[in-house]
Amino acid sequence: MKVYTGMDPRIPLRDVAAHACRAEAAGYDGLQVSETIHDSLALALLALEHTERIVVRTSVALAFARSPMLTAYTAWDLARFSGGRFHLGLGTQIKQNIEDRYGMPWSEPAARMREYVTAVRTAFATFRTGDRPAFAGTHYRLTRMQPYFNPGPDAEAPAPPVYLGGVNRRMCALAGELADGFVTHPTNSSPRYLTEICLPGLAEGASARELPAPVDLIAGTQVIAGATTAELDAERERQRRLFAFLYSTPAYRRTLELYGWAEMQDRLAHMIRRDQWSDLHAVVTDEVLDTLVPMALYEDLPDLILTRWGSLAQAVTIPLPADPAHDHRVADVVKALQSAA
Repeated sequence: MKVYTGMDPRIPLRDVAAHACRAEAAGYDGLQVSETIHDSLALALLALEHTERIVVRTSVALAFARSPMLTAYTAWDLARFSGGRFHLGLGTQIKQNIEDRYGMPWSEPAARMREYVTAVRTAFATFRTGDRPAFAGTHYRLTRMQPYFNPGPDAEAPAPPVYLGGVNRRMCALAGELADGFVTHPTNSSPRYLTEICLPGLAEGASARELPAPVDLIAGTQVIAGATTAELDAERERQRRLFAFLYSTPAYRRTLELYGWAEMQDRLAHMIRRDQWSDLHAVVTDEVLDTLVPMALYEDLPDLILTRWGSLAQAVTIPLPADPAHDHRVADVVKALQSAA
């Protein structure tokens, strides 16, 4: 099993290099960078520049806020710069954010993402061969590439693997057909959700798959880990606040529906409309946390993760400790998971 970590979405840019170095020193297979207040591709560049071994993956770069050619240029640069350690993770975000925060048009996400991935790979092929791109879809068209603007041709350059992130079965099926991997959202990574939604969707898409390798499933696992019970309790409350915010978004309610907790999302959405942000956490019950966010001391964490996700996913995510003094503890966890059959 491979093990990845992430980073605080509000991390200052000046701290990215040190965080990436910590992840590499702790033995992680890779670092996943999100797109919240920073450009995820800029974060990836910083992380790649200051590491030598680990994979750095955007998790996820927002596809519909960018042209596929611009994404392809940057991903190509990062892959060449790092010797193939960059993986391009793409996601859709939600309609309101794409239209109102990014000022970009929205359309049916699965169909548009299919075109987006195909367009990006068309650009990669042009960079490798020098051939003129010939992609024309409903949403995107790539038909022009003068030699002056081609970073290739370079048939030896590594084309970045393309991962998709998402929460619904249609996006899982698209990943199963077209992507190199699928990264689940933290709100939709419980074993039950993977078993009932993600894996059947990936299998559905795989029936039409033309890529030679099977798709990797990376579970965006949320776990509460610590060296002491006091640390566990503090992290538990942080997770309660995080999940309250995440589940206020209707697009992420599918897990709550699966467990019969849809009313919780309705309450959270109602509170958001009333601008009651500071009170959201009170809606997330202990039952929800116990079910979706398991808790363990570091020495017990490998068994917990393998029991819940070992037969379902090829990789999991585990956060670095808040205190670097505990990095050796998480390094032991990472090593134990990597060596598990």
